[in-house]
Amino acid sequence: MVKSPGKMNASELREWKRKSYERAKEYLFSIGQPLVYFGKDGTPVAEYPDGRVEAVQ
Repeated sequence: MVKSPGKMNASELREWKRKSYERAKEYLFSIGQPLVYFGKDGTPVAEYPDGRVEAVQ
């Protein structure tokens, strides 16, 4: 059984978030879609399987 995020300690929660991000990224790349997220400066960016990271307009 998997723990709920509310019952995880800090290190378990960090690992859960990292794995969730990787699973989402792998899935999107497998269907030919980029991973879109907000960069550190708050602008949306798209990350592609070939490693490109482009600003989204």
